[in-house]
Order: sequence, then structure tokens, then C-alpha cells
Amino acid sequence: MVSTQPTPPSASKRVAPEGNTLMLALATLGFVVTFWAWALLGPLGPSLRDRLDLTVNEQAIVVAVPVIVGSLGRIPVGALTDRLGARVMFPTMSLLTILPVLYLGHLADTYAQLLIGGFFLGLGGTTFAIGIPFVNSWYPPRIRGAALGVFGAGMGGTAIAAFTTVPLADNVGPSFPFTLVAIVLAIYAVVGWLLLRDRPDRTVAAGSLLSRTASTFTLPATVPLALLYAVSFGGFVAFSVYLPTYLRNAFELSQSDASYRTAGFVLLAVVARPLGGWLSDRLGPVTVLVWVFGAAAALAALASFEFALVPVGTVAFLGLAAALGAGAGAVFALVARLVPTERVGSVTGVVGAAGGLGGFFPPLVMGAFYSATDSYTWGLILLALTATAACVYTATVVRRQAASGPAG
Repeated sequence: MVSTQPTPPSASKRVAPEGNTLMLALATLGFVVTFWAWALLGPLGPSLRDRLDLTVNEQAIVVAVPVIVGSLGRIPVGALTDRLGARVMFPTMSLLTILPVLYLGHLADTYAQLLIGGFFLGLGGTTFAIGIPFVNSWYPPRIRGAALGVFGAGMGGTAIAAFTTVPLADNVGPSFPFTLVAIVLAIYAVVGWLLLRDRPDRTVAAGSLLSRTASTFTLPATVPLALLYAVSFGGFVAFSVYLPTYLRNAFELSQSDASYRTAGFVLLAVVARPLGGWLSDRLGPVTVLVWVFGAAAALAALASFEFALVPVGTVAFLGLAAALGAGAGAVFALVARLVPTERVGSVTGVVGAAGGLGGFFPPLVMGAFYSATDSYTWGLILLALTATAACVYTATVVRRQAASGPAG
């Protein structure tokens, strides 16, 4: 049993309502900046492969290592946030991320060095588990879903990396994107330390990091939430990584055309995430999740027929972007309802890890189906079946759990 150490009730009087917007803005900015750093290697994959004579598998591993570390690292970072607060954790993780960014930009010049740098670059991907409990604590339940959705839109930092890294490397110099991001991280760390404030009346989880992390898995809501996020956010991550390859193979698009269409997918998902949180405040997160998973299943089934890209294919994939983005926002609106406030950071770490890992495996499955059948049909059918299972699971098991309220 994890005990809690509440701050005296009188402290709540010192919380200024107008501080909510500033705290949300600072948390979202931190999420954007660290995710920008986290995604730096992805756009450079092809050039790294050419420069260092990497194999296709080595290139994939270099890009995947920060994703895996950033996903799993959310578990301890979320638990630490419950104990130390975001005012300590956001600046700390920003400063620590500077080191691998500079190492990759100025020193790493072999495959082994890229793996080492990429491993520590994964630190940038852990800040999701800092911001969710922080924003959750500042906002009341009636608007918490929308606030968490706005924070979640900070995943658009990956889009900044996609749009800027290669042009900056080509036009200014290969090290410049890394230097720029290191400077931005340092500025944010200073600003965060000066301006970020945890709620004075927030409940602080006691106990060791190991015991708090282990106890997180005993909460009834942890596994269901992790499964739902693995489908929603994992689906987004998978498509953001694999969609360019899919579009080139299935529709013979040029690399630039496929990249721009993928950027449109990412941006629509980013915009839909706060919408999913906003709708959850009004309709309930379970209702929203049932609808978005049902829509995702139908759209994936439509895409499996591989109709012409214009208009049917475009409608199917943009619809999937909106559904998966809204679903990711709704999952964390549900976290706010099912998880005790002092445990949100720890649960967010586990759920966030599941989302990241959920995006790691689908590209491998899609590639395997394409290699075996020269078609993506069965991979998309599998996605449709997975979304259908998530829809049914949400409408039954999760709905009953949500009706009973927080536990733990």
C-alpha cells in the first residue's frame, strides 16, 4: 500500500486560478521541445545510412532505440514525478537531454556511437509522464480532458523535427539541428525552473521508487488504460513512422510526396488530440473511445481494399489520423477519472510506455505481410480487427470500470 503525504488544506488558498493557463503552456512547451529532440534521428536515417554505410536493419535500429528507451523510461520518470513534482523533473530532463543531443551532433561518427547517443536521447521521450500528472493536478475534472488534450498536442514536436532537421542539416550544416535543439533545451530548462510551479496542495506519493512502480501495476485501471493507449497512440506512432514506406510501395509516390502526406497525417492527429479530450469532458471518455475505435476499425477495413489514393485512400488515412489522435486524448481523460490524483504520474508512465511500444511492432507486421504477399491488405485487416476488439473491450469491461470510479 502506498501512503500519501498531503499538504495542509490551507495551502490550497494560495493556488491562483489564473495560473492554470501559464502552467499548461509551460508544460506543453516543454513537451514540444523535448519531443523535438527525441525525434532528431528519424529524419536523418537515410543520410546516416549513406554516410556510415549502414544496412537497412542497422538504420532501423538507430531510429528505433530512442523510441524504445523513451517509452520504457516513462515508467520510472512518471513515478519520480509523483514524488518530486514537475518543477524539478521538467528542467532536469531538459538539461539531461542536451548531453546526447550534442554528442550525436558533434561526436558520434560510428554505428556504435549512434546507438549510445540514441539510447540517452530517449530521455527526451520521457517528459510525457511529467506533464500529464502536472496538468491533471492544475485543472478541475470538468475541463481536465480538454487540458490534457492540449498538452498531448505537444507530440507535434516530432513534426517540427520532420519538417526542419533535413533542411537545416543540408543548408546550414549537419551539426546545426543538434546545436539549435541543445540551445532551445537549455533556454527551456531555465524558464521552466523560474516559472513552473507545482500546486502547493498536491498530494505527494511516499515510499521507494521501486515499491511505487510495482504497486502501479496492481491498480485495476492500469492494464486496461495501457491496452487502449497501445492501440490509439501506438497506431499513430506506427503510421507516422511507416506511412511514407507504405505510400511509396502501395501507390508508387515519390519520397517527397509521401513525406508531405505523412506530415498531413501527423498534424491532423495532433489537432484531433485536444478535440478528443474536449469531447470526453462533454460526452464521457468511454463514449468517445467507443466511437473512435469503431471509426478506426471501419476506416482500416476501407483502406485494406487499397482503392485509389484520391479520394478514397486519402479519406481513409486522414480519418484514421483523426480517430487515433482523438482516441489518445480520450484515454488520458479517462486516466484522470479512474486513477487517484497522487498516482497519475506512475500510471501515466506505464500507459505512455505501452503507447510507445504499441507503435514499434505494427511496422514490423506490415513489412512482414508485404514481404510475404506483396500487399498490405492483411496488415490493414489486422488493424481493423484490433480496433474492433478495442471498441468492444471499451464498451464492456472499461465502461463497467469507469462506472465504479477511481480505485487504489
